[in-house]
Amino acid sequence: MDIMAKKYKFLEPRLSWLAFPFALIFVVYFVAPLILTIIVSFWDYTEYSIIPDFILDNYLYIFEGCFSLENGLCLTFKTYLSTLFFCLFTWAVTLILGFSVAYFLAFYVKSTPLQVALFLICTIPFWTSNVIRMVSWIPLLGRNGLVNDFMISLGVIEQPIEWLLYSSFSVILALVHLYTLFMIVPIFNSMLRIDEEIIEAAYDAGASQLQIIKNIVIPLCKPGIIIGSIFVVTVVMGDFLTIGIMGGQQLASVGKIINTEMNYLQLPGAAANSVILLVITILVVFIMTKVIDIRKEL
Repeated sequence: MDIMAKKYKFLEPRLSWLAFPFALIFVVYFVAPLILTIIVSFWDYTEYSIIPDFILDNYLYIFEGCFSLENGLCLTFKTYLSTLFFCLFTWAVTLILGFSVAYFLAFYVKSTPLQVALFLICTIPFWTSNVIRMVSWIPLLGRNGLVNDFMISLGVIEQPIEWLLYSSFSVILALVHLYTLFMIVPIFNSMLRIDEEIIEAAYDAGASQLQIIKNIVIPLCKPGIIIGSIFVVTVVMGDFLTIGIMGGQQLASVGKIINTEMNYLQLPGAAANSVILLVITILVVFIMTKVIDIRKEL
């Protein structure tokens, strides 16, 4: 044991160098841009130029009038609540769908080749760009789309349903379509680690299917659920393209505000909104990680 300990202790400096490329990538592509964003958020700007400075005006402008009870909820709070609504609703639907698909693949499909084949089918939407996947919904959900025409032909409805497209429904539908796989993968990975003998012992003890899912599968899948939730929440919180296209540019989100400010070269304002959005996202992720210690469970 002492010899092995000395050997690994000798290798520690060499092993630390193996982490250097990953640390370099992390610093260059995450830490440095984040620091620059925070710095720019305190700069001043006019219609024609950006002025290096240290002011709080960008943050004060974002929350201007938000703490006055006379005018009700301000535009900023409404926008952030709209973003949180899309995020939480998408998270809930992707969690239900992702858990169901992963459960079916892990416990009902016994053949490994068939599991791989079905899993690849789940990845088919990712073979095309997000824009193409979103645009493909428009001929289906439009006022004269296939869904409305089909229901009218069956006599289910008399007039086309307007809210199928360019609404919160279409936005959430597209987000679920785009990001459910981010929930399926980690949950499926967690389910594969569950010993089937535990499930069989529960069946032998008289446990029902619902009891097994509630008392065995879900507790053992918590790391996968949290990891998938983090993936979905972080991606949806900053999404602006899906909300813009599927919402008909009529629905508000923080990502759309940041994108608009960047298009008009209002970079300090966009940076301030980005910092606030990042803080809220980190807070949501922090709450999720408090539910379960991922490092301990893994």
